[in-house]
Amino acid sequence: MNINLRPENYLRYLNITKLFGTQRTREILSINPTQIPHRQEAESVVVCVNEYDAESLDTHEYHDVQQAFSYRNTSKTSWINIDGLRKQDIEQISEHYAIHPLLIEDILSINQRPKMDEVDGVLFCLLNMLYYNTEEGTVEQEQISIVLGPNFVISFQEDATRDVFNPLREKLKLANSKARQRGADYLCYSMLDLIVDNYFLVMEKLGDRIEYLEEDVIRNSDKSAMARVNLLRKELIVLKRNTVPVRDMIGGILRSESELLDDRTTKYFKDVYDHIIQAIDLTDNYRDIMVSMQDLYINNVNLKMNEVMKVMAIVTCLLAPATVIGGIFGMNFDAVPYIHNQYGFAIAVLLMLAIPVWMIIMFRRRGWF
Repeated sequence: MNINLRPENYLRYLNITKLFGTQRTREILSINPTQIPHRQEAESVVVCVNEYDAESLDTHEYHDVQQAFSYRNTSKTSWINIDGLRKQDIEQISEHYAIHPLLIEDILSINQRPKMDEVDGVLFCLLNMLYYNTEEGTVEQEQISIVLGPNFVISFQEDATRDVFNPLREKLKLANSKARQRGADYLCYSMLDLIVDNYFLVMEKLGDRIEYLEEDVIRNSDKSAMARVNLLRKELIVLKRNTVPVRDMIGGILRSESELLDDRTTKYFKDVYDHIIQAIDLTDNYRDIMVSMQDLYINNVNLKMNEVMKVMAIVTCLLAPATVIGGIFGMNFDAVPYIHNQYGFAIAVLLMLAIPVWMIIMFRRRGWF
């Protein structure tokens, strides 16, 4: 008989960090801005270009960033989306579109705090797209950099297999949509709006987990429930870290006096600002619920302990008379009353039963149990 043993299925139990979820803590907190991050180069680069105006839309896909150089000085609005980051490609297209080297460092960095900068006539936004991994129960993040210039928007993504911009691509196909009627600043707003709106989808998944977990804690306050509470609190840390800085980023755009932003578009950025404020408030509510859930777990554990101690105290009190009577009549003296009486044993047993019954009646009258 051929038995295929897989050691990794058993060795994982020797990893203490996986047993207690501390590996996830390390992933969340292992951010040191003083260290130069190492980004793995993408194997391939996909450049998707949407060039449009109110009358037409042209969509192209390239595998060389140099093919996107011709869209800088066109009369139409161009959205250049680059999936897969390689240093050489980023430097080439950044040099052609006059993107400052400091912004190139931010694009190639990892674990950056969401922010907004205005450098050399371009508006730069960096933030994270969030996804919910249903299998692992974790919040995954993907860094995206957006560069707004005159008549063009360049977006840099890490993962070529997923993003949240499909609704925007569908709107661009409609000739009467606002995305086709407006310029690059409205396109930038639409991208930020989709990213922020996707936060609510992730929060909805976390909200469902919080609801189920709260019911579980109320019914079964065991160690596994507390472990799930701690794991869920870590995911809320990821959510909090990505929502609060976005508020400052959108606020910076609203305060900006850049010529790239039309006054008509400002009200749309205010709508994104309102959404991110709502997301932050909801995140705070989730964190308050988790703290209350932890207190509920501790209270339930203490309540169960009190119930156990109460039962043990009652049993001890009920056995105390029998212990005293047995101790008295068990003393090695001849002068003990009824020690030689033929009914002495019956009287002692009767007292051992009658006194606990009387104690139970008194306890019930006093409402002790």
